[in-house]
Amino acid sequence: MKIFIALFACLFSITSYSQTVNQPNIFIITTDGFRWKEVFNGADSVIINDPKYVSDTGLLNQIYWDDDLEIRRRKLMPFVWQTVKRQGALYGNRNYDNNVSVANLYRFSYAGYNEILTGFADPARIANRKKWNNNENLLEFLNNQPGYKNKVAAFASWNLFEYILNNQQGNFYLNCGYEAIEHDSLTDTEVLANLVQRSAVNDQEHTRNDMLTFVTAKEYIQAKHPKVVFVGFGETDEFAHSGKYDEYLQSAHLFDEFIAQLWYLVNKDPFYKNNTSFIITTDHGRGNKAGNWFKHGLFTSGSSNTWLMTLGPLFETKGELTGSGEIFNDQLAQTIARSLGFNFTPLHPVGDPLTLSTAARR
Repeated sequence: MKIFIALFACLFSITSYSQTVNQPNIFIITTDGFRWKEVFNGADSVIINDPKYVSDTGLLNQIYWDDDLEIRRRKLMPFVWQTVKRQGALYGNRNYDNNVSVANLYRFSYAGYNEILTGFADPARIANRKKWNNNENLLEFLNNQPGYKNKVAAFASWNLFEYILNNQQGNFYLNCGYEAIEHDSLTDTEVLANLVQRSAVNDQEHTRNDMLTFVTAKEYIQAKHPKVVFVGFGETDEFAHSGKYDEYLQSAHLFDEFIAQLWYLVNKDPFYKNNTSFIITTDHGRGNKAGNWFKHGLFTSGSSNTWLMTLGPLFETKGELTGSGEIFNDQLAQTIARSLGFNFTPLHPVGDPLTLSTAARR
């Protein structure tokens, strides 16, 4: 009898593990306030030559400029234009009237991330403040679904994600800002990262260095194998607000490398391989002009203009989309939920899911 019970328990464990592994994994990856223009056009010809925004214009031109559009944008984001374009889809090139936009009126970060993660362009999210978000978010929802319970994790450079995701009860693993990495069995790299954070932290700093966020996320992913992962990088926005176009481009280039490394990680790990998809976007746009590229908000034209990338088996391979049309960031939450086989039904309104199949392939 004991042998039968033990055998049954073993079989049940194997079946449960198999079901968990076979259900799709999703990574939601963002970089804050990165313009569609740099994604699709590469470095801006005017700003890159303006010493007001660039410390060494000659050097930056060597690294990121080329008269050929394809070469120029590949210099800035090689993984996007060598891998995502071939194996995934890119939406939001307004040169073709292929538009991706925020639906919220305010066009700043709290409102933007709330929109992406709750599916609701909430008119009450009017400021970047440490205020608990009462909207149900997708991560919380997925953490309560079969196969995803306790398999959700979020990592962010910006410390306000604690409030945006309203994770007061610790319903899923969240590490943001210069928060210490805390979970059972820290790796040597995580111990070192904590030491670096303690030496770097400043009471005035609200955005962690993106490299620390990447290391924190990567170590946890390798050790714990969460099935739903959110990673939010922030330095593109930080350097833009500082008027440092050179550092803004460098941060974007590093973001591209982070995506590449995460894609390599999941495709060499049997837990993730061939069953993991990425959805990549930004929370808001920025000014369209060379004189206001560093600004964003309700009264800055271009601030609502975003972009979207998809990669992996959950999404169709379409390359760069060139057909006219518009999708909105508030549609992403339900799109992700439906792609995993669920219907996201919070008490607040939610944008309609996307089919991601309406525009022509380049």
